[in-house]
Amino acid sequence: MIDAHAGSAVVIGGTGFLGRHICAALAAHGYDVLAVARKPAQPIPGARFLPLDVAAATVGDIAEAVGSADLVVNAAGDLGADDEERMTAGHVLLVDRLVRAVSTLRRRPRLLQLGTVHEYGPVPEGTAIAEDHPTAPGSLYARTKLAGSRIVLDATEAGRVDGCVLRLTNGCGPGAPLHGFLGRLAAQLRATSEDAPLTLTVVDDQRDFVDVRDIAEAVVLAAGTRATGHLINIGSGTATSMRELAGILVSVSGVPPHLVRKGQAPVHSKGGAWTQADIRLARGRLGWSPRVPLERSLRDLWAAS
Repeated sequence: MIDAHAGSAVVIGGTGFLGRHICAALAAHGYDVLAVARKPAQPIPGARFLPLDVAAATVGDIAEAVGSADLVVNAAGDLGADDEERMTAGHVLLVDRLVRAVSTLRRRPRLLQLGTVHEYGPVPEGTAIAEDHPTAPGSLYARTKLAGSRIVLDATEAGRVDGCVLRLTNGCGPGAPLHGFLGRLAAQLRATSEDAPLTLTVVDDQRDFVDVRDIAEAVVLAAGTRATGHLINIGSGTATSMRELAGILVSVSGVPPHLVRKGQAPVHSKGGAWTQADIRLARGRLGWSPRVPLERSLRDLWAAS
């Protein structure tokens, strides 16, 4: 349990899917929370908002924004178009400027960088991916996220920041974005009717999905634990078939089965078809383990969509 006067926290990307839940969890644990993002969004209970494009801001502007914080969480990420300039700005330049800004402060806040399991790259089916697994990212998104993680870890090793990287698997739960598989499927199911049945095409990948509220709790625990310089996986520790995921969401939606038709899909998608994180280090170092069952996560996703 975090002290009621836990201090102040700044969440970069605080209005996004991950950021909103992280802001809410930190506020619930007693932090004074500032959400930083390019554009305002719906208010976040317990959090103030500062409009700032950290990828384009000067080091001085970033230092001013985070200068009084005890904790800085970088939850910014861009899963948009396959645009190298955009990905580099959001995942590499942003992190570099953030690290440089934090390193200039007299009282340096703890810095938590949110990475991705895709930084490891494709792995053989059945592999539980531990933190010492070699990295060989297979996509532009994963390569640029890995570069950002390395910036934080290298700066921590050099003594410039008090940093830690949480490498996340796929997030699910309420507020899942439309650019993700589950958020998009929920929107499609909402639009399904007798006049507009849904043809559902799902690849037979198996991936590790963890509820976004469990991710937020991992951030809270990492903030209060001395895990400086560590890279820690956060996931469910289980690989679930994408077809099973889709079936659960269709079931909880209440859409009649005859309105959802199965389309033809390749056996596997491009890139890695399997992800399953080894989360033993998170249990041992943070005292964290996932608590929200997958079906409940998808029910809450549907209810919030």
